[in-house]
Amino acid sequence: MEAPPPSSDPYKFLNITLNSDGSLTRHRDFPKLPPTEQSKDVPLNQTNNTFIRIFKPRNIPPDSKLPILVYFHGGGFILYSAASAPFHESCTKMADRLQTIILSVEYRLSPEHRLPAAYEDAVEAILWLRDQARGATNGGDCDTWLKDGVDFSKCFVMGSSSGGNVVYNVALRVVDTDLSPVKIQGLIMNQAFFGGVEPSDSELRLKDDKICPLPATHLLWSLCLPDGVDRDHVYSNPIKSSGPQEKDKMGRFPSTLINGYGGDPLVDRQRHVADMLKARGVHVETRFDEDGFHACELFDASKAKALYETVEAFIKKSCSSTGPSANM
Repeated sequence: MEAPPPSSDPYKFLNITLNSDGSLTRHRDFPKLPPTEQSKDVPLNQTNNTFIRIFKPRNIPPDSKLPILVYFHGGGFILYSAASAPFHESCTKMADRLQTIILSVEYRLSPEHRLPAAYEDAVEAILWLRDQARGATNGGDCDTWLKDGVDFSKCFVMGSSSGGNVVYNVALRVVDTDLSPVKIQGLIMNQAFFGGVEPSDSELRLKDDKICPLPATHLLWSLCLPDGVDRDHVYSNPIKSSGPQEKDKMGRFPSTLINGYGGDPLVDRQRHVADMLKARGVHVETRFDEDGFHACELFDASKAKALYETVEAFIKKSCSSTGPSANM
């Protein structure tokens, strides 16, 4: 008898059990790592148990002012942490490779805290950074790792998988907010997690994918979306559900980098979001590598290297651009 496809039981595939009170038991997770000499945790909202893990590069040149990268981890909104080993290790490597201070955000997970909780935490992290910048400028309180060593006018917001979805949604929420002296120069969506009621061609082609089988992604959305809505909700499917207000706001996004892989069932939706932003006048750069799968940079050093090189080039180009400044 042939083995069942990996998507046959999405709860078993994701190693989760839904409890009677609506919470999840997560049976298997990546180990969580403590901060190192290169990283430290600062509280964001103690009531919500959220925090920011700050990463700094080794061998920082003297008197340098580093860019800032606000980062949101993946996990389908229900799994993992800023302290989970793959994301901790990836941020450590990115800080060194990009010579950038990274703020990795611990946001609340679903279904215990359904969307928009993660977006609210993300906005809170951006406002925390703004307040740190104002403290540094005005002689007030500011974290010692940020006070003298960063350029608050060179800020980027990046996320992977569900974190890429967070990037899009937090940008909608802060585009009209006065963040000065912080200036968000660019958005980076890596294999962003979007969905919809009607499956895309890539979702059908890769419905039994070993990383993101279609029944598992459907279960993820059912656990994280607000009660009573389907996958065409604007949080999941901005292509179908964005109204005039969202379209006006997305037209004011800063330069955006969208990265994806041909072996990712979500790749068609990522391409559609890129096209949507371009149609609104956003400067969008895309890198779609046909050779790769969802989250491949966490497991393949060559994919990680290529991603970091792409992000580094985008940051350098955005920081040196002589065109119109970002609107955020």
